[in-house]
Amino acid sequence: MSSVIQLLRTILFYTSLTIFTILWVSVMFFIIPFVATNKRHPLMVTNWAIMVIWLLKVTCGVRYEIHGKDNIPDKPCVIISNHQSTWETFFLQMVFTPQSQVLKKELMRVPFFGWAFYLLHPIAINRDDPRAALRDIVELGTLALKEERWVLIFPEGTRALKGGLGKFSRGGVNLARKAEVNILPVAHNAADHWPVESWLKKPGTIHLHIGKPIQTHERTAKELNDQTRGWIEEKLAAIKETA
Repeated sequence: MSSVIQLLRTILFYTSLTIFTILWVSVMFFIIPFVATNKRHPLMVTNWAIMVIWLLKVTCGVRYEIHGKDNIPDKPCVIISNHQSTWETFFLQMVFTPQSQVLKKELMRVPFFGWAFYLLHPIAINRDDPRAALRDIVELGTLALKEERWVLIFPEGTRALKGGLGKFSRGGVNLARKAEVNILPVAHNAADHWPVESWLKKPGTIHLHIGKPIQTHERTAKELNDQTRGWIEEKLAAIKETA
């Protein structure tokens, strides 16, 4: 695909995404308060994410394949995924619902968008205070899990450049230990088609792997962190070999 066509398709995607998001959130803002808590995410976020992923496919030719979907347990737990792009923040809202999102507190002040997300009971953290952020993740995440909502954690904290794998914080595994739930590891190569260092989207197939649940009972945070990161690292290497 020529760079000009790629640019035009990317512009079309972002234009469509912006228009749809503004309209969707504006409508949902007035509907969500009248919907039961655990039905808010499927209605507002999951349906929005389905449309975003569809727009990405038809405008930029970015598709996906899920491997290991049978590993998803019936009971919500802590999902730990590598973080390469914005794609996974959209896509994983489709796969796991209802879900409590971990997001920056500043986003809650954005008109309509932030107000609507406030109604979803997210795990809003202050990233300028890492210690307080970890505490909030554990406390608010435990509450969300008890109320049968999935909690998605990106332990790298930020998107890794060029598909690499950064250092993992222990917030996710500490939450799983505290709440006495399993960890569900997720690995993907989203950066191959939604690169951090470029605005342009690249056509092709993103492969997302879901591992078997990792039990946390009588395990240390270090053991769990090492096992989860090791599995993700292994899957990323396998994806790269078959690409």
